Amino acid sequence: MNIPENLKYTEDHEWVLLKDDTVTIGITDFAQSELGDIIFIEFPEPGDTFEDGDSFGTVEAVKTVADLFSPVSGEVISINEKLEDQPELINSNPYEEGWLVKMKITDTTILDNLMNAGSYKDHLS
Repeated sequence: MNIPENLKYTEDHEWVLLKDDTVTIGITDFAQSELGDIIFIEFPEPGDTFEDGDSFGTVEAVKTVADLFSPVSGEVISINEKLEDQPELINSNPYEEGWLVKMKITDTTILDNLMNAGSYKDHLS
């Protein structure tokens, strides 16, 4: 299972990458493998704001539909439009081409509450 060291993780199996005051959010390799073949993503709109823990969309797979929860508070500044036509990119490349949204965050200290790669590995076992 691929768990990159440079990311932060949530108990809900989202990953977060911070660059300046922007985070990129996606679902983990574990999450995509549990969901199975992903066929549709319901995205928020750029400009939408969320508090950490709010649902910001859904992932629909052949077996189930799962809510996406924001790991941070902030404003959506972009969505991965490639996934509208190719949602399977989440299955094949969840950490690069399969990212979901980018958000401008209001408080980077919230990331201190997220797990590092080692803690996330422990969480999965």
